[in-house]
Amino acid sequence: MMKILLIGGTGTISSAITRQLAASGHELWLLNRGTRKNEVPANVKQVIVDIDDESGVLAALADETFDAVCEFIGFVPAQVERDIRLFKGRTRQYVYISSASAYNKPAASHVITEGTTLANPHWEYSRNKIACEELLLKEYRENGFPVTIVRPSHTYCERGVPVSVHGPKGSWSVLKRMIEGKPVIIQGDGTSLWTLTWNEDFARGFIGLLGNPKAIGEAFQIMSDEQLSWTQIYECVANALHVTVKPYYVASEFLAAVAPKAWDFEGNLLGDKSVTVCFDCTKLKRAVPGFQAITRFDEGVCRCVEHIMSHPELQVEDPEFDAWCDKVIEAQELAKQRFNG
Repeated sequence: MMKILLIGGTGTISSAITRQLAASGHELWLLNRGTRKNEVPANVKQVIVDIDDESGVLAALADETFDAVCEFIGFVPAQVERDIRLFKGRTRQYVYISSASAYNKPAASHVITEGTTLANPHWEYSRNKIACEELLLKEYRENGFPVTIVRPSHTYCERGVPVSVHGPKGSWSVLKRMIEGKPVIIQGDGTSLWTLTWNEDFARGFIGLLGNPKAIGEAFQIMSDEQLSWTQIYECVANALHVTVKPYYVASEFLAAVAPKAWDFEGNLLGDKSVTVCFDCTKLKRAVPGFQAITRFDEGVCRCVEHIMSHPELQVEDPEFDAWCDKVIEAQELAKQRFNG
């Protein structure tokens, strides 16, 4: 059994890892601000402290050491530098959650491996993840810091339905449009391929890397082998809602140009979801024999919809996004009419 510290531990990805590790008998610690402490299994030790409070973290952990420390909420190099200061010499493995959005968009090949070039001119979030990876690998090469890098891509859970074009308040506004029979915007022509991974599937691959000697100094991507077009994804969502989707296709470049800057459609679409990608997880399967994502998206999204429909607090209205959709559709239809005389 291992002694493991998760920094975070209650998010979309990490909550499934927390549940599985807690059920398997490992000694699990969570370090976070405690905003979801009531959702954590009883046998997990919770350290309620802000990770940015280094003196507070040191005081809370005292002289504890760990077999693995896993960072789920590190987004910029300064946070990784902080972790190196905190955990150098007190963990056998430091696992950093990066992002598959760090891969070049578009890459030279749509088949993505861990060796695909990291470069994303469209998304600062991704460039920061790349900088974090580079810093950690330099620390590994020069000082032996035992890093493992993990790159997920669009992992989802029952708390939210994964769609591509939505506002800052989440996906409910898209589901509501479907329920009301209104058209929903899909970027491009809906034919680009995408991969969605249920968080419990991701967790099994992730846990297989903990304490794994093949993982030190290496990067791994963890995701399903299932690829769906965006039209198919929206059709699965509509089927789960027992409605018929009315797709309305708009170029990603146009959406990025007319959406509020705060929505960052350039990053989310041009820097990620607009480009066909097919992930090759051979490297992970060699390191974690038997790993296989087993949840088809049409099955997983049914669980999402059932959960959201039974939890009204997750049905967050977004009238600004709804009005924006209508405006975009109206503008494109008007342009068609003018062009055709």
